Amino acid sequence: MTDWSVRNVRDLTWEKNGLGVYCDLLQGDDDAAEEFAINLSVLARGEPMALYHHEPHQEGFLVLRGECELIVEGASHPMRQWAYFHCPVDVPHVIVGAGDEPALVLSVGSRVGGGGATYPPDPLAARYGASTDEDHDARAAYAKFGPGVAVPFDEGFVG
Repeated sequence: MTDWSVRNVRDLTWEKNGLGVYCDLLQGDDDAAEEFAINLSVLARGEPMALYHHEPHQEGFLVLRGECELIVEGASHPMRQWAYFHCPVDVPHVIVGAGDEPALVLSVGSRVGGGGATYPPDPLAARYGASTDEDHDARAAYAKFGPGVAVPFDEGFVG
């Protein structure tokens, strides 16, 4: 059983690549991270949070600051501060930064069962480089965003 913990995002490791700047709030807690994922992402205009995908478990996304474009089931939906997207099992989606200022998005999901995401091509997501091609090769598609590189915390990430 995992012990309880309190963490401050200012003290955690943040990473940056072509998918914005992000932080895993459960880093260092292997027991908790085995079941549950909770992340913060900072997305500039046009930066996708991930590739367009669907998973065999629910996810949730809350825009804490800024504006995003939600692409879900092939259609675009604007999201602004305090908009919440509940994503049921097997619904294809991706979130992309859309405002003049970076967006801050809180993401939650399950890691039970480990992976299982499917990456269907989507023309709308492809406009942001957030789609696989007809080969559905997610590994190659993610490679273009580069590896995550540790960056120091910046107050601009959250404020």
